[in-house]
Amino acid sequence: MTEGTADVDTAAESRAGQSAETADPAFAHPTPLSAHYTYFDVANRLLLTGHSHQAWPDVAFEGQKRAWLDAAAMADGKWGAVSEKVTRVASGYRELMGGCTGDMTLETNTHSLVVRFLSALPLRERPRVVTTDGEFHSIRRQLDRLAEEGLEVVKVAAKPVDTLAERMSEAVDDRTACVMVSSVLFATGLIVPDLSTLVDACRRHGAEVLIDSYHSLGAVPFSLEGMESAFVVGGGYKYLQLGEGNCVLRVPPGCDMRPVVTGWFAEFADLADERVPGEVRYGVGAARFAGSTYDPASPYRAAAVMDFFAEQGLTPERLREISQHQVGLLCEAFLSLDLDPRVARLESDVPLAHRGGFLALECEDAGGLFQALLDRGVRTDYRANVLRFGPAPYLSDRQLRDAVAALGEITRG
Repeated sequence: MTEGTADVDTAAESRAGQSAETADPAFAHPTPLSAHYTYFDVANRLLLTGHSHQAWPDVAFEGQKRAWLDAAAMADGKWGAVSEKVTRVASGYRELMGGCTGDMTLETNTHSLVVRFLSALPLRERPRVVTTDGEFHSIRRQLDRLAEEGLEVVKVAAKPVDTLAERMSEAVDDRTACVMVSSVLFATGLIVPDLSTLVDACRRHGAEVLIDSYHSLGAVPFSLEGMESAFVVGGGYKYLQLGEGNCVLRVPPGCDMRPVVTGWFAEFADLADERVPGEVRYGVGAARFAGSTYDPASPYRAAAVMDFFAEQGLTPERLREISQHQVGLLCEAFLSLDLDPRVARLESDVPLAHRGGFLALECEDAGGLFQALLDRGVRTDYRANVLRFGPAPYLSDRQLRDAVAALGEITRG
């Protein structure tokens, strides 16, 4: 702790006490939204994992039950009802991506979609992939393994994020098959600016672009304006409260790529037709990158939650407004602790508008702080030396301040 800590702590505690009940009823304790999350008991828990696993609203449980009851009533005839849920979820993702064109292929996880995308690329003619050293493991691990087999993988440093798109653009050449980049970096929570510049560079060189939008959807409004040629993966496990098994690949209009890794759902509509030996056909639209049989409870649950978000007015713009308020409060509360930067440090010179949906703290012992917080009933998470605090719309200002105050108590101890 630095000199003057006692004064800072006293002032912080005073401010926390004065503003525990905010003037905005949306952030008062308990929040009006928390009443819809009785199974997760969000009003009485400090769940700061909103960037990783948000609580599910009660309607998700009703959707899960509906899937079971429809299966009991219709047996194998249930797939017509499942298709309606899939259509609802696909349309919800389209709205979250700014009402973009193109096809939406749903899948249980982004890795399966990434693998099918990679398998459709002309890697023999273009054996080069450009990415960053800050990608999530579903991309990072797969590319590392392919690099062991001879694929040229160029990793551009994710820091500084302000020039990342420009530096990636410079790394693209005519041997590049694709570029893979996040819209918001999973470790730091910082938004990657100027992605349209990168998409333009890839278009000039004939390379594809895949954007990982997972940390945008539900936290940072995402638009493909000026980037219509990009592929996009995303999912609802984190900010969208959809639970497991609800991911998506947005495919640009007119795509005729033929994934080598392909499931039988890719020709589901044509199974009754006579097949020509040696010819592997692909369905139209979302079927092109489709996989195989999946658990239909996932789209039932997702459709119910997406309807709930619509009823509650939780649009991308409103979610961003809530997120910015909460992340800003977390920043302010953390800085007021005035901790030794060797213990925990925040890049305080980053404007709030450049931050995604969580607060990332570089720590000397992130794992130790995570465990100490968990012992105090504060659930966060960490990646390497980064401790992450992720708020959610159902949390109150008081809960956010209590979580940061617990960090202060631990470090003082």
